[in-house]
Amino acid sequence: MNIYADNAATTKMSRTAIDAMLPFLEDNFGNPSSLYSVGQRAKEALEQARATVARAIGADAREIIFTSGGSEADNQAILSAAATGEKKGKRHIVSDAIEHHAVLHTLEKLENNGFEVTYLPVHENGIVRVDELEAAIREDTCLVTVMFANNEIGTLQPVREIGAICRRRSVLFHTDAVQAVGHVPIDVGANNIDMLSASAHKFHGPKGVGFLYAKRSVKLSNLIEGGAQERGLRAGTENVAGIAAMAAALDEAVADMDANAKKLTTLRERLIRGLAQIPHSALNGDAEKRLPGNVSFCFEGIEGESLLLLLDDKGICASSGSACTSGSLDPSHVLLAIGRVHDVAHGSLRLTLGEDATEDQIDYITESVKEVVGTLRNFSPVWRDLLAGKTSFIL
Repeated sequence: MNIYADNAATTKMSRTAIDAMLPFLEDNFGNPSSLYSVGQRAKEALEQARATVARAIGADAREIIFTSGGSEADNQAILSAAATGEKKGKRHIVSDAIEHHAVLHTLEKLENNGFEVTYLPVHENGIVRVDELEAAIREDTCLVTVMFANNEIGTLQPVREIGAICRRRSVLFHTDAVQAVGHVPIDVGANNIDMLSASAHKFHGPKGVGFLYAKRSVKLSNLIEGGAQERGLRAGTENVAGIAAMAAALDEAVADMDANAKKLTTLRERLIRGLAQIPHSALNGDAEKRLPGNVSFCFEGIEGESLLLLLDDKGICASSGSACTSGSLDPSHVLLAIGRVHDVAHGSLRLTLGEDATEDQIDYITESVKEVVGTLRNFSPVWRDLLAGKTSFIL
């Protein structure tokens, strides 16, 4: 049995997205900045896609800027808010300890340039506490950036409450919603979101394309200089084929969201129950406030890399953390932030389910993980020391 269970890393393009993309790779290949008919057809498709994307998150089409993906959108949002804040003498930002590195590395860059960043703890359940966030906001705070849903442990942050606090305190609020868009309901107006980042390949669109939502009152700074594309906010000829495919994929995802979420939540709970039967294991993140298809576990006494390789032998594609850091030997910063010690964090497994998952696949994953964990523990000197009482169990 072959099972792809790493949809948080990337999703397979849907047939709908592929069909939407093909015309702009073949006949309608024009540059949307051109005045002749071939270019204007591309321009029309671009604006239709912009309207579709905006509708999916409750925005106005003029508030959507197309980017190369979530990382670019994160960078532009954060650096823009910082530039605006600096002009007003505000050089303080509030974030949290489990953000994606596209956010964390951008904040680190700003710290190296004189900004101060407060990183909120997320506690054991992986969720920011709104009272701590409000207490962290100062007179010189120019931005709060907290992700909508975590890419590793799937926890959903109290975005609506955070947005309300930021609006009341007159502070810009940005959320990295790369894992959330297309999977959970999002209304930027109701949630008081000023800026939001998204990436197409997380909801069955193509790689290399995404978008930034920025409320019309937000002043954006350019990351890329050149032409006047995207109202002068993002230079470079637009990826019309990718954008058309992204809009089609998102439109489909939103239409099917309720049914998909119900199905995936049921399968997620089945998988969690099965993996929880493994001794000395623990679910990472909040048991309820999490993405429908995300299951993250730690297993004591094993290494996550070995677990992934043996699962791959059984036809199961999974992850030990975020795909962006899978080449690192360091334990996940997210798992450390929720209190997992290094040795336990190394034994992590992330399974993120797709809409085509079945109960039979869930049961196969469960039995395979049980078998592989048992095999690895039998060879582990760390596990032998734990059983012999030379060291103490943590989980």
